[in-house]
Amino acid sequence: MRNRNTNTILRGVSILFLTGALILSFISLIGYSRQRNNFPASMTIADVPVGGLTPSNASQRLLEVYTSPVEVQYNGAVIHIDPIVAGFQVDIEAMLAAAELNRTGSSFWGGFWNYLWNRTSNETQIPLSSNLVEERLREYLQNEISSRYDLPPSPAQPIPGGTSFLPGQPGQVLDLDRAIQLIGDAFRSPTNRSVALSFTRSSAARPTVENLTILLKQIVTISKFDGLIGFYMVDLQTGQEIHFSMNNKVEIPTEPDIAFTASSTIKVPIVTSYLINRGSVLDTETSNTISRVLGKSDNSATDLILSAIDNNNGPLIVTQNMEALGFNSTYIGGFFYIGAPNLLPNRLTPGNQRIDVFTDPDPYSQTTPSEMGVLLADLYQCAQNGGGALIAAFPDKISPATCQLLIDFMAQDKLGSLIQGGVPDGTLVPHKHGYVPASDGVVRDTSDVGIVYTPGGNFVLSIYSYHPINNVWDNINPLFGNLTKAVYNYFNITAQ
Repeated sequence: MRNRNTNTILRGVSILFLTGALILSFISLIGYSRQRNNFPASMTIADVPVGGLTPSNASQRLLEVYTSPVEVQYNGAVIHIDPIVAGFQVDIEAMLAAAELNRTGSSFWGGFWNYLWNRTSNETQIPLSSNLVEERLREYLQNEISSRYDLPPSPAQPIPGGTSFLPGQPGQVLDLDRAIQLIGDAFRSPTNRSVALSFTRSSAARPTVENLTILLKQIVTISKFDGLIGFYMVDLQTGQEIHFSMNNKVEIPTEPDIAFTASSTIKVPIVTSYLINRGSVLDTETSNTISRVLGKSDNSATDLILSAIDNNNGPLIVTQNMEALGFNSTYIGGFFYIGAPNLLPNRLTPGNQRIDVFTDPDPYSQTTPSEMGVLLADLYQCAQNGGGALIAAFPDKISPATCQLLIDFMAQDKLGSLIQGGVPDGTLVPHKHGYVPASDGVVRDTSDVGIVYTPGGNFVLSIYSYHPINNVWDNINPLFGNLTKAVYNYFNITAQ
């Protein structure tokens, strides 16, 4: 009897425990099923914890994080950048799909078993899926930050009444490439969303060519020279030109350019024409003769070169060669010896037909500042890279070596005044100067044309002057030097 009762009790207790176990298992199963509908506690999406969140809530959290503005600090300003406006977007759907696949891909019962034993699942990281349109970000940075907060360099400014320039100030420019990298990293980070942008220093700008022009005209105005001056300069790096004329300190038009007596500067076209027509392979005698023409300004040597071009018509061929280059106001009408006939009597040119200004130009030999300056610029471009009008007009007769040979001959002119007087000692200035007394012994025309080689850039100067009474050397020589010095300083601000 006792055994039967004991068995009944044991059976009841077993049933009770089994029922309790089933109930607990059922409750745990419900809890696990609810938990399984959410993301695992150890899961992160794009480094954002989403454990225990539904996909909808996880999506909301991701949007809150990755669409929040990024704080940018630049040049003392704090700017907040909207990622979407700047071209950054996160692919929420792709990341949630990857998270869902991870959540549902594991064994249900294996996960339930771990749940029962309170085992922590392995950490799961879903990487960021995003897209950054760098061109859009670059455009945003240029328009909204760089344009507002950059500090442009200030150019050097001319000192009124002098030949020097006050140095400019360097600028501060946003380092765009570095900024794109830093901001892109901040867009992709859920926590580090503040960036300090860097900048680059831009060197102080050279004065504008307009400022140089003003300074040059001021130099003429305050000088003691009260005659007519024609000035032409070309920047051999950029091709920028300065061209003006002033009569008794008042500016006058330069179109057409004014005809001046060419005097000895015409010897540059003469030697150019010789090399075009007779070639650049020179014997010793010819080389010495050209050295006397350009280095010593020897008129008898010049007649020898004209005769070598053509015994009777050398001056005409020189003039024709200049016309082929487009120089319609540059010509030589005869040999240099006294009594030589004028082969081009009463020659009319655009330069000598002006009625508003008169320089009493020599009927034998004339040119203009711009035409002679362009010729030197063509020589330089020809020697440097085979460019310019000389090779274009005479492709089978002119080479870079020919042009450099002529420049070397011009470098033998060691006057030390006029253009050469305005540059530091040792500066290479291949040039040709000219001044000739009139029949009454008074010098009324003074000119100098040259190529100036400097550390900061090379340039051509062509300056012609005329005074109806007397072109006083003590007035005109300092003026040429000061004009040259101003241009030299323009190219060499740090060395002035």
